[in-house]
Amino acid sequence: MNKKELIHQIFSKETFLCVGLDTDMNKIPTHLLASDDPIYDFNRAIIDATAPYAIAYKPNLAFYEMYGVKGLQSFEKTVEYLKTNYPTQFIIADAKRGDIGNTSAMYARTFFDLYDVDAVTIAPYMGEDSVTPFLGRQDKWVILLALTSNRGATDFQTIIASNAQPLYETVIRKSQEWATDENMMYVVGATRGEMFKDIRRIAPNHFLLVPGIGAQGGALDDVCRYGMNADCGLIVNSSRGIIYASNGDDYAQAAAAKAREIQQEMARALSQR
Repeated sequence: MNKKELIHQIFSKETFLCVGLDTDMNKIPTHLLASDDPIYDFNRAIIDATAPYAIAYKPNLAFYEMYGVKGLQSFEKTVEYLKTNYPTQFIIADAKRGDIGNTSAMYARTFFDLYDVDAVTIAPYMGEDSVTPFLGRQDKWVILLALTSNRGATDFQTIIASNAQPLYETVIRKSQEWATDENMMYVVGATRGEMFKDIRRIAPNHFLLVPGIGAQGGALDDVCRYGMNADCGLIVNSSRGIIYASNGDDYAQAAAAKAREIQQEMARALSQR
């Protein structure tokens, strides 16, 4: 999916919601555990319930890889279900890869050629040659970790580097030499509030993938106030707050209700931008 198509989806559906598929078999409704593939069956129901209110889905690979081959099959089936039944949804593999060039090239082939997702999250710590193998494919995106939502982010990301800039700012500035806002996004946590102003000063046109709404305490109002640009420029993720809105038989309906609630807030923000 290219940038123009992504923007069209946002404004036509009046939402920039991404549903995070962090599917934990210890949290899904117990009646699903009798299924041959509980993770896939749970994901499929969540997708069907929330698709009218979302423009993206983000399976977190950790929740699939821990089950070995069977978990990866669940991931692959989930991606295929989205591509077949909801082809306008933007699919993000939340894999946080990043390694030396030849290894990154294999990761890129995995996610873009084998699974054919739209985007993959990348840790940029190893520099340009760990990122560029993911670039160059038409309508495929790299999403670089910049300023994340977790408490430990300040251990490194906000350290002032030798150029007198915070490390996250150096990452954003330097990476713009490798790619453009047509194929690179940045992860910026919703818990960062006014720091979005600094991000927008140095990356005014890039899309930002924003985790941390809901269970992590991020405020959608602050994200929109400081992070939204003329194209919206935001993909805001909610995982636990939506997919575990209920652990009973009504789990899909509860997820739909929560997704719709967030979508309505987003529609208001888009109309006021």
